[in-house]
Amino acid sequence: MSDEEHSHQMSPATTADETTAAANSASIPPPKRELLPFPGLVAISLYLLLLSVVIVIGAVGGHYPRLFLVLPVFLLAGCGGLLMLFRWAWAMALSAVVLLSGYNLWLFARFHLGASLIQGLLNLIFFFYLVRPDVRQKLR
Repeated sequence: MSDEEHSHQMSPATTADETTAAANSASIPPPKRELLPFPGLVAISLYLLLLSVVIVIGAVGGHYPRLFLVLPVFLLAGCGGLLMLFRWAWAMALSAVVLLSGYNLWLFARFHLGASLIQGLLNLIFFFYLVRPDVRQKLR
């Protein structure tokens, strides 16, 4: 058998294999995108939303200075951007939880307030979640 006949004879089998592979790849549905790939990001977003509501209520009620009304704007922007997986929102949320953690832990060290210890540790947990490599890699 010559080389030409051999290649001609192998050609239909190769074409059949390629057709079968193409049919198999067409029948396999693309992987579905998860609705909530990172539930921790949703929890952090809800936490930032809660903080912004508390600050607005506190400023309107006279417990906080009116200047504090600037903070909820940034917290809400970070909340929405984090849900849409934006890197700038990750940076805003990261800075918010680091600053809040430091502030609350300072309050606990200075005034021995148990609620400040709990909130400071919660913010520290959020910080450790946000700096995980798989979370940072998912952001665009």
